Amino acid sequence: MTEIAFVLGTRPEIIKLAPVIQACDRRGIGYVIVHTGQHYSDSLDSVFFDQLDLPDPEYDLAVGSGPHGEQTAEMLVGVERALDETAPEVVLVQGDTNSVLAGALAASKMDTELGHVEAGLRSFDREMPEETNRVLADHVADYHFAPTDRSKGYLLREGISAFRITVTGNTVVDAVERNLDIAREKSTVLADLGLAGSRYFLLTAHRAENVDDEERFRNLLAGAQRAGDAHDADVIYPMHPRSRSRVEEFGIDLPPRVRAVEPLEYLDFLQATASADLVLTDSGGVQEEACVLGVPCVTMRDNTERPETVDAGANRLSSCDPARIERSVAEMLGASDWENPFGDGDAAERILEALPLQTRSPEVSQ
Repeated sequence: MTEIAFVLGTRPEIIKLAPVIQACDRRGIGYVIVHTGQHYSDSLDSVFFDQLDLPDPEYDLAVGSGPHGEQTAEMLVGVERALDETAPEVVLVQGDTNSVLAGALAASKMDTELGHVEAGLRSFDREMPEETNRVLADHVADYHFAPTDRSKGYLLREGISAFRITVTGNTVVDAVERNLDIAREKSTVLADLGLAGSRYFLLTAHRAENVDDEERFRNLLAGAQRAGDAHDADVIYPMHPRSRSRVEEFGIDLPPRVRAVEPLEYLDFLQATASADLVLTDSGGVQEEACVLGVPCVTMRDNTERPETVDAGANRLSSCDPARIERSVAEMLGASDWENPFGDGDAAERILEALPLQTRSPEVSQ
């Protein structure tokens, strides 16, 4: 019997839904995984499933990249077909990608209920496609799994009933707690990149508003260079193919401190983050992971849908201005001892407890 259908399509979704999938295994809850194939790298996605000890998806739609409308439409067709064939009681989506939007729309028009994991995040920037996706998913969902009280408050302000909202914490904490020791044991990334014992910053930059805008991209890299120079630190940049293509298109020569490396597998990235002196990012998920790991973070954006990280003292917004990046790095390097605002690592269990299908104890095996 299919009780839950997980619709996912990118690495952050795989990482953050993995604890819920594993909790289903512990409780003997039947599920299927519908992978839209939104992410750019099939090979690295396969590694993610393997490293997280997840079964292969029953459905792999292999949609790939493309214009938003075309990509979402193709996903919608494939997800609807998968849900029609499996008839789940509940569909779970996580986050704010086009895969989330397609899964939410498909479920909302079928005889199934929809749960949105990481509900209620808001940047209040409607120019971000992700903001549109997360708002629409919230307003068609039956169950809203908010990571924090602040997220719950945003949902209530938009007229969503408190009876449909459960504050669970963020499954990123579940994932980090489960996988950090594994990463430390198995990952050789520090030795492979010559970082063991070295001072370094970890850079992630791939958002369209940053890397598709040549001036912002150049400023972002210049800021990373200035920060590295000021603190005698190399800046390690696992470069997303989107970013790499823009570097080539714009004729950008990476500054001396910025060292591009290939995208990292999950355990390697977790180890590289945990060992960094500071993280420079434009990723929402990386802001969370750095906060949970106790690593200072500077977010090279004008806003964030994770304001809890800023309030906690774990993160600072710098935009892409080189001087602000350098100043923010100097300020954050002195930060420490903040309280993790994203929960205690039991978010996955709370999600399953809130669903009407839950009748089993965690000790039951599938």
